[in-house]
Amino acid sequence: MTVSLCIIARNEENTVGKLLEQVRSQSFPKTQTELVLVDSSSKDNTKSIFQSFAEENRKDYLAIQILDNSGSNQASGWNTAIKNAIGDVILRVDAHAEIPDNFIANNAALIESGENVCGGARPCKIDEPTPFREMLFLAESSMFGSSIAGYRRKQEGKRYVSSLFHGAYRREVFAKVGGFNQDLGRTEDNELHYRIRKAGYRICQSSDIISYQHIRHTLSGMLAQKFGNGKWVGLTLGVCYQCLSSFHFVPFLFVLTLICSLAVAATGILWQLPVMVLPFAVLLGLYALADIAMTVLAIVSAPNKHPVQVLLPLVFFLLHIAYGIGTLTGLLQLPFWKLTRDGSAQKEIEEVKRCVIEKRRENGTGNDHQQ
Repeated sequence: MTVSLCIIARNEENTVGKLLEQVRSQSFPKTQTELVLVDSSSKDNTKSIFQSFAEENRKDYLAIQILDNSGSNQASGWNTAIKNAIGDVILRVDAHAEIPDNFIANNAALIESGENVCGGARPCKIDEPTPFREMLFLAESSMFGSSIAGYRRKQEGKRYVSSLFHGAYRREVFAKVGGFNQDLGRTEDNELHYRIRKAGYRICQSSDIISYQHIRHTLSGMLAQKFGNGKWVGLTLGVCYQCLSSFHFVPFLFVLTLICSLAVAATGILWQLPVMVLPFAVLLGLYALADIAMTVLAIVSAPNKHPVQVLLPLVFFLLHIAYGIGTLTGLLQLPFWKLTRDGSAQKEIEEVKRCVIEKRRENGTGNDHQQ
């Protein structure tokens, strides 16, 4: 079995060098590993780091490709990698990630056991820890601050999930369902995995597999990330509402309820203000109780305690507001955004399918694994 490890990067000179060193340390045979390194118009030294690594290590690997992402987002970068990869298994890793030495080997073993799509947990890590960054890490690691997605936390054993982050896919999966939808920004994984499940494949998450993602270093960066995530949830409703769960809309409903409660309270200013403000007060009161409870749980579980962690309730609130406002923004933009879609994304999905089938024939791997 050969594995194509694909890395998509844009302006990641501070992290991609370390990731490539971890790639070099993998226990899976290098002669069975292809590296597909895709640069997305980086303005820093990301591409030169790719090139230097390839020059120094090309002879050790099955192949190393350095490609340019001609599109404008991560989905187009993944499609570029998939169309050019030659391995039996295509394995995705984000450039802002870390992987243990057995990452490729454990994914390959699970695929060889009969799975078609697999992966593992992807918890967060901190770069150069400080008390404030550790506090942000607590917020991002908490279900209350991020999401209930199973890939965010390690769980023992093997189970089947609706989506995962750093996934390994048999080549036949892309030959059947095509590539990523390039119309989508942050939700391209959800949409692809929905099509994969719809095609009859199961997505396996195993506790033997783990990778790590670096959190945003600043509160402003984290809020911008949450706003973007929420916005793409709103926009994705116009493409594939089935690939979203009700949990994606909890922050939006919270924000919407706050807005409606404030509006109701404003209408009662002159005659029955105490009664009209009541719904707003009850909502904030219930939220405050949940916020404080989740903060206590997060701090209790924290290996290091620091006074700055008292800011967690405020950080949780701001993250939820940013995500909810993002979703509201996406929903408001949705009718206009849909007018900009020209069908090219669907054509690219089919083009990926065609390229994968063609590569499979070129490499003499026409006999696909049967489910």
